[in-house]
Amino acid sequence: MTGAPSFGLSGAARLALVQRLARRREGQERQAAADPRGFGAIQNLKDWALVRDGVEALGIESPYFRPHEGRAGARSVIAGREVINFGSYDYLGLNGDPRIHAAAADAMARHGVSCSASRLVSGERPVHGALEARIAAHYGAEAALVLTSGHATNVTVIGHLVGPRDLVLHDAAIHNSCTEGARLSGARRLPFPHNDLAAAERELARARRAAQRALVVVEGHYSMDGDVPDLAGFVRLARKHDAWLMVDDAHGLGVVGATGKGVFEAAGVDPAEIDIWMGTLSKTLCSCGGYVAARAELVDWLRYTVPGFVYSVGLAPPLAAAATAAFDIMAAEPWRVAKLQANALLFRDLCRARGLDTGESAGLGIVPVVLGSSLRAVQVSAALLERGVNALPIVFPAVPEKTARLRFFFSAEHEEADLREAVAQLAAAVASVKA
Repeated sequence: MTGAPSFGLSGAARLALVQRLARRREGQERQAAADPRGFGAIQNLKDWALVRDGVEALGIESPYFRPHEGRAGARSVIAGREVINFGSYDYLGLNGDPRIHAAAADAMARHGVSCSASRLVSGERPVHGALEARIAAHYGAEAALVLTSGHATNVTVIGHLVGPRDLVLHDAAIHNSCTEGARLSGARRLPFPHNDLAAAERELARARRAAQRALVVVEGHYSMDGDVPDLAGFVRLARKHDAWLMVDDAHGLGVVGATGKGVFEAAGVDPAEIDIWMGTLSKTLCSCGGYVAARAELVDWLRYTVPGFVYSVGLAPPLAAAATAAFDIMAAEPWRVAKLQANALLFRDLCRARGLDTGESAGLGIVPVVLGSSLRAVQVSAALLERGVNALPIVFPAVPEKTARLRFFFSAEHEEADLREAVAQLAAAVASVKA
């Protein structure tokens, strides 16, 4: 099939694989026909089964869902073996901090593990208001709202905020949660090439007049590429075209800016210039959930109407307390941000010195190493794990097939010796797997 991904296989190897999969598929289709209550007729399920069967036919072990046998910090234990870990986004190394644990334990002792209800009815607890006030103050916003899932926050807020007569303009590398929210809304969705402000301007200028309202969505620190947007430029763009600007700073908080406040600090932009801030509690704040910060009128409306909040149980009290404590520690110990950024920058530069492709990574919290085909990325990840380093592959369709990569997340807990050892092992793993 012309234009189909090759996944790094030669023509002969692809043909042999297709023949093996065809035989396997025939057997599965016969089995599905004999089971009328099965789900084999779902096309997406068939597509996934084809990918799964292809991986199995190639004899490749899945790199995903490997259990970590303790806290997955700068080091972790996988299958009984300690490895240097770059698979977790505990950016400031707070997930194991006893102060965080104590805050969570105190909240659990007072309020229990769960709210046991939507906050709208009987699930509201003082820890929720305290966290929301902390978030609002951080972004210079009038109010904030926390939800139980970062992904669901984008889906439900975007899906609720705009509708079929509106426009959502977003970076092509935006997180899946944002595109899912736009799809749910029914708004016209326009992606622009990654970090291309000029292209965004052209797209918005052409489409704005036909839309009732426009929402521009970018990330503060892109999770696939490790780079940052021209935030000041996007503020000007939104104001010029009478659009709202929403920034998903899930990977920016605690990572970007001199003290980790986020992309607005690095760009020298007043955070109040951004109409909607979104973020997650699961990264720097080592908890779980999502949040938005904005004007009080918007947040109050969302509090009473957005489905992902109104019809969901409230954020667990221990999680809310843990996130608030993490905010306080981040502010009190800026050395953590400096150490994180130094670690990522050193790793990026060591990789580049060995000829490894790290793309446009800013060297802040995320560094990709682009390897080409999905198959090669999976093979290098496996070879690297054998050498004592855990870094997960990002493959098609999460990224275009020829840009499959390993993605390295950094922590303030990583030591320089770990970074140098990891790069040396990475170079050896890459050399061991033919392009």
